[in-house]
Amino acid sequence: MSNIDNPTEQYFNHFHGHTSVITGGAGALGGQIANALAACGANIAILDRNRSESAESLLSQYPDRSMFIDTDVLNKDGLSRAEEAISNRWKSIDSLVNVAGGHHPHATATPSQSFFDLTEEGLRHVVDLNLFGTILPTQVFGRGMAERGDGAILNISSVSSFHSLTRVVAYSAAKAAVNNLTQWLAVHMAQVYSPRIRVNAIAPGFYLTDVNRTLLSDAQTGEPNERAQTIVSQTPMGRMGDPPEIVSTALWLLSPASSFVTGLIVPVDGGFTAFSGV
Repeated sequence: MSNIDNPTEQYFNHFHGHTSVITGGAGALGGQIANALAACGANIAILDRNRSESAESLLSQYPDRSMFIDTDVLNKDGLSRAEEAISNRWKSIDSLVNVAGGHHPHATATPSQSFFDLTEEGLRHVVDLNLFGTILPTQVFGRGMAERGDGAILNISSVSSFHSLTRVVAYSAAKAAVNNLTQWLAVHMAQVYSPRIRVNAIAPGFYLTDVNRTLLSDAQTGEPNERAQTIVSQTPMGRMGDPPEIVSTALWLLSPASSFVTGLIVPVDGGFTAFSGV
């Protein structure tokens, strides 16, 4: 388990009065980041299609510094309306965290569903959600940063973007594209608009969340399945991650503490991407 006690304490002064937009902010990973930023004094706009218990808790705890907007990250008009509502309430938007993403059963190769049987609809859904679900919010919320000459964008990638993983063909391909997009945007924003606009990404390792629970646990017992056991055996730290362990890296990449860092994709994976298997 994580030994992080309070990853928000050292960052409180950095984020007081800061406004952050978090897509997929009602999910497990997005919720952890949203709560950490709120605890640091930031204003939080959660963009999601589902209003989870964690989102309700944050809204209740920080009513003056939080808002929830039912938004589809693939609907640019809806994103623009969200941007207007957030800007009207808190003026400038200081950071964007692109967390929204996920799998689809029709884009996942299994013993009973070969690669050749994967549907175009399922494959396009996964690529659209993970890639265009990062591009479109960045176009909408990054414009104000470009005009102001300041801001931070943090994308959520995956360790599957570095090493192809079995089964999740569309997800791995889309996250590899997110890495390239992150680096391209880092250069573009710094050279064309301002070096004070930074774009980075986190590549989480394996965390047992609602997004990947069906891939990593037995449907009947809920216990880690053979795939999960293989993952742990290939992770030098010998376990899966806890969502709070992403928080410190996210806060660092969003804060002035990483003021000379842009275009970086940081694995938070217990050593999974460093391990050759031997």
